[in-house]
Amino acid sequence: MPSTTARAGGVFLPIVKSLSLSSGSKPNDPSAKKLGSYLVQSQLQAAANSSALFLTAAAQNLLCLKLAEEIGVSIGNPWITWFKVSSVPAVLGLLVTPYLIYKIFPPEIKDTPEAPALAAEKLKNMGPVTKNEWVMIGTMLLAVSLWIFGETIGVSSVVAAMIGLSILLVLGVLNWEDCLNEKSAWDTLAWFAILVGLAGQLTNLGIVSWMSNCVAKVLQSFSLSWPAAFVVLQASYFFIHYIFASQTAHVGALYSAFLAMHLAAGVPALMSALALAYNANLFGALTHYSSGQSAVYFGAGYVDLPDVFKLGFITAAINAVIWGVAGALWWKFLGLY
Repeated sequence: MPSTTARAGGVFLPIVKSLSLSSGSKPNDPSAKKLGSYLVQSQLQAAANSSALFLTAAAQNLLCLKLAEEIGVSIGNPWITWFKVSSVPAVLGLLVTPYLIYKIFPPEIKDTPEAPALAAEKLKNMGPVTKNEWVMIGTMLLAVSLWIFGETIGVSSVVAAMIGLSILLVLGVLNWEDCLNEKSAWDTLAWFAILVGLAGQLTNLGIVSWMSNCVAKVLQSFSLSWPAAFVVLQASYFFIHYIFASQTAHVGALYSAFLAMHLAAGVPALMSALALAYNANLFGALTHYSSGQSAVYFGAGYVDLPDVFKLGFITAAINAVIWGVAGALWWKFLGLY
């Protein structure tokens, strides 16, 4: 599902709310801390790593690669390259985050023996897997396979997506009304066209190069090596998101400029492009307005605003350690620098 908001609102939040309510944990109530608060925060913070794990997990990932191409950084076999480079730090983050949230923001309920019985009952009520659901599973596997091996067999990612959508439409799993109702998808498509066009013109007019050279001169005046410049630029790119309410808008506004700054400072091109792209997923859990999924989870009413900011900052520091240490060692092993 190439949308963090769709995964949050359509899949995970209903599960979280069902488990919480069955345990007596209600939104906008003191009982929220029984279980719901922990589940919401654990899912939100871990989702930042799952979005960074796969190229097709979030809309801004594809935008990052397109903007990188505008700067002259082309990534071969993008799905595999993206996954290979992100795999170790992202999986480590997925494993560590729920445990750390459990320690610093623990639920009052430590055991839920009724959960398996509740799940079995819900599955029984749903009945067997339907024909449309099997078609959906098969189409998803086909689309992901084409995204992974598309470059080898000459099928672009756009063609793979169109093949998948066409199958769903022809077999009646979706109808055109369903497509029209996906307002967020049309909104993303329109903004992609605008943002990519603007980024291309800024590059062609030399504005991005001028900005990056100015910043590079400042960094050089401090006699910073490229690893030090990399850390400063990545941290700046991350914490600037406090003033943004959209990951895609942040990427469209600043990705090209920051990538050019990395290159001017001597940071390896592939490492710069991918690190900024992964960063664009990690800051999605920083605040209650930092991404669509953050707004969805906060709107559920299980977490107080001060806790959102506190946990967002703490988890950001944890992710910085995971990606900065484990990621750097893994990227060294892969030969990115």
